[in-house]
Amino acid sequence: MPIATVNPATGETLKTFDALTPEEVERRLATAEAAYREHRLTSFADRRTLLERAADVLEADVEDVARTMTLEMGKPLKAARAEAAKCVKAMRWYAANAESLLADEHPEPRDVEDSGAVRAVVRYRPIGPVLAVMPWNFPLWQVVRFAAPALMAGNVGLLKHASNVPQTALYLEELFLRAGYREGCFQTLLIGSGAVDGVLRDARVAAATLTGSEPAGRAVASTAGDEVKKTVLELGGSDPYVVLPSADVEKAAKTAVTARVQNNGQSCIAAKRFIVHADVYDAFRDRFVAGMRELTVGDPMSEETDVGPLSSEQGLGDLEELVEDAVAKGAAVLCGGARPDRPVSGWFYTPTVLAGITEGMRIHREEAFGPVATLYRVDSLDEAVALANDTPFGLSSNVWTRDDDDIARCVRDIQAGGVFFNGMTASHPGLPFGGAKRSGYGRELAGEGIREFCNATTVWYGP
Repeated sequence: MPIATVNPATGETLKTFDALTPEEVERRLATAEAAYREHRLTSFADRRTLLERAADVLEADVEDVARTMTLEMGKPLKAARAEAAKCVKAMRWYAANAESLLADEHPEPRDVEDSGAVRAVVRYRPIGPVLAVMPWNFPLWQVVRFAAPALMAGNVGLLKHASNVPQTALYLEELFLRAGYREGCFQTLLIGSGAVDGVLRDARVAAATLTGSEPAGRAVASTAGDEVKKTVLELGGSDPYVVLPSADVEKAAKTAVTARVQNNGQSCIAAKRFIVHADVYDAFRDRFVAGMRELTVGDPMSEETDVGPLSSEQGLGDLEELVEDAVAKGAAVLCGGARPDRPVSGWFYTPTVLAGITEGMRIHREEAFGPVATLYRVDSLDEAVALANDTPFGLSSNVWTRDDDDIARCVRDIQAGGVFFNGMTASHPGLPFGGAKRSGYGRELAGEGIREFCNATTVWYGP
C-alpha cells in the first residue's frame, strides 16, 4: 500500500509521501537510542510536566487534527473530535497517575525472610525504545494510549502507523516535539509493512506493540519471538451483544445501534453479533432495525452524518463479500445490505442487519469490519453463552440483564477480555484493555498497560 492520504468519501488521492530510506531509518533508530539514555533518567515530575504540555497542545489542536483524521480515514467529524478529546484526558490521567502506578513495591518482611534478605524491593524500570505498529481506525487514540504510558515510564516510542493516515502520524511526532520532548523521544517512521521486520530485529528496539489484523499480529509476534522481545497484541474482535429477558429492551436496542456503527462500524470492540433471548427478540429486533434505518449516511465532514465511508475500497469489497455470502446461504436482510442507492464516488455502505445466520456462513466466523450486524435468536442463557463463545476472537462482550445470577454466570463463562453490563464496550485509561484467544495478549491502559514495557526488578538487600 502506498503511503498516501486518500479521501475515502471521494476516492481522491490528496497527498503522497516517500518512505524513509534505510539510511533515514538508521538515523532515527540512533536518535531513539540516544533519547532513551537521557529520558530514562528524568524524574516523574519532569515527565508529568511534558505530558501535561502535550495534552495542552493537543487540546488546542482538536479541530484541526479531527479534520485530518476525518479526511484520511472517513470517521464522522464529531467522532473525530471526541477521539482527540479522549486522548487529552488519557494524557492527563497518565500524567497524574503514572508515578503511583510504578511506585516501588515493598514485600512484607515475613514473605522474604527465608531468602536471607533484610529487606527487598520491586522496582519498575523502563526497557528502551518500543516499536508501535498502529492501525488507521482510531489513528490518534490507538497511538496515544501507547505513547502516554510509555513516555511516563521512561521509554521512548517509534511509530509505524498505517499507510493511509500519514498526516496524522506526522502530527503525532510534531505534537510531542512542540510539547518540549527531546528529539527522539517519539518518532514517526514512514515505512511500509515490509520494513517492520528489520526495525524490530534491530538490537536497539526493546519491544513492540501492535493493534491490527491477526496476520499482522502473527508476523510481528513471530519476529519478536525469534529475537526474544516482548510484545503486546490487540487484534480482531467479533464481540457478542447479549440481550436477556430482564433487560431494558428499549435502552438495549438504542445503545446497540451506536455499539454497532461507532467509527462507521470499523472498530475491533464494536458489537457485531447480537444474541437475543426469544422472550424479548421481537421487541429488540424491531427497535434495533428501526434505529439502524434512521441513521444518516453521508459526508463525514457534515455535522449531520452518523455513518461515513469505509476507509478503503478493499474494506468495502471485503464487507460486501461477507454479506453476499450470507444472503446466498439463506440469511435475511432486515435493512441495508448494499451500497447507497444514490450516486456516490466514495466507499459507503448502508447500515445493515442480517438474521437467520448459520454456521456455514463466513460472517458467522469472520469479523465484519463495517456497519453490518448479525442477529441471533436463542432460547436460554446456556445457548447465549455458548454462542457468545463460538468465535475465534475474545476481545470484549456486552450483556444486558438485571438478574444477578445472569451477571455472575456471564462473568464466569464468557471468554473475553471484558464483560460490559447494560452498556457498550469502551476503553478507558483507568481500566485494563485487551483480549483473549485470537484477539491477542497483554494489556493496554491502567496499571497493567504501563507495566507491560517495564522491567520488574527485584532488589534484594542482605544483612
